Amino acid sequence: MNTPIIQAHGLTKRFGDFTAVDALDLSVERGSIFAFLGANGSGKSTTIRMLIGLLRPTAGTIEVDGVDVIRRPRRVRDHIGYMGQKVSLYQGLSLRENVEFYAGLYGLTGEELERRWTALRERFDLGAFEKERSEDLSAGVRQRAGLAVATLHRPRLLFLDEPTAGVDVHNRARFWEIIQEEAEAGVTVFVTTHFLEEADYCDWVSFIDRGRLIANAPPEELRSRFSQGYRIDIDVTAEERPRVLQRLDGAIPAPELTATGLRVRLPKLEPEFLGRLEQAAKEAPGARIAIEQPAMTDVFRRVLASVASQDPRGAP
Repeated sequence: MNTPIIQAHGLTKRFGDFTAVDALDLSVERGSIFAFLGANGSGKSTTIRMLIGLLRPTAGTIEVDGVDVIRRPRRVRDHIGYMGQKVSLYQGLSLRENVEFYAGLYGLTGEELERRWTALRERFDLGAFEKERSEDLSAGVRQRAGLAVATLHRPRLLFLDEPTAGVDVHNRARFWEIIQEEAEAGVTVFVTTHFLEEADYCDWVSFIDRGRLIANAPPEELRSRFSQGYRIDIDVTAEERPRVLQRLDGAIPAPELTATGLRVRLPKLEPEFLGRLEQAAKEAPGARIAIEQPAMTDVFRRVLASVASQDPRGAP
C-alpha cells in the first residue's frame, strides 16, 4: 500500500487565544484530487499555509511527499506547486518574463526550460499571450497561466487555493479538465473552492468548520449519509407502468406513484439499478427518466446542522 503523500496529525494553529486550526488529522492519497472545503474563516488557508511550510503550527506533525515540513519547510517547496486565488504573476512583466522568473527559482534554464515551456504553452493555449503583461490578461488566461507556472517544475503535488474564483463557467470547466489530466498523469491535487458543486470532480472531500474536520469521505458517501439521496422520476404511461415496475422489482424499495408515473429515492446509484433502469427504458420507449443528484451545498448544510446539534459550542 502506498504511503499517503500528505499526512498531518493533531495539526493545530493558535493566534493568541484564537484557535484557527484545532487538532486536524489529514491523509491524502497519491494521485487523487482532494477537495478541502469550508466557509470563509473556517481554517482552510491557514491549514494550507502550514502544509506548504509557510506557517509553523502550534502543535502537530506534517509530512508531505516524505518531507517533514516542520523541520524542513524550504525543502518541501521543491516537491509542490502552488496557485492561489490571486494568481502570482508579477505586474509590469510579460507572461514570458514571468515564466523565466519562476523557472529561475527552480533552476530551469536553456533548452530544458524551452522544452518544458513549449509543451505547457501549447497545452494551456497560451502562445498568443506570451508578450502581454500579466495585468492585461483576462481572468481565464491568467488562471491557465498561473497553473502552467505552478507546474513548470513538474511537481508531484499541486496546491490550488480557490483557483476558479472570479472565472466564468466555461473557463472553470476547462480548468477542471486540466486538473483531471494532471491527476491522471499521477499528480496529486489538493484544492479548495467556494463552488461546492466542484467537489464532484474530486475523489475525496473534507469539510472544515471553525478549525475542525467535520466530514471526511468520498462525495458519494457524503451524499449517502447527509442527504435524502437521488430522486429518479420516471414518466411513463399507465399501460407501460407494470412493465417498468416488474423490471425494477428487487433492485429498489417500492417506488412512489406520481401523477405522471413513478418516483424512486435512493441513497446512491448502484450499477444493478442503473442497468435495470436502462433496460426498462428500452422496453417502455415512451418513458422519460430524470435523475436529480443531491446538491453538495445541501450536503454541506446538513453536515453543519448535524455537527451543530452535537457540538456544545453551538451553531456557527
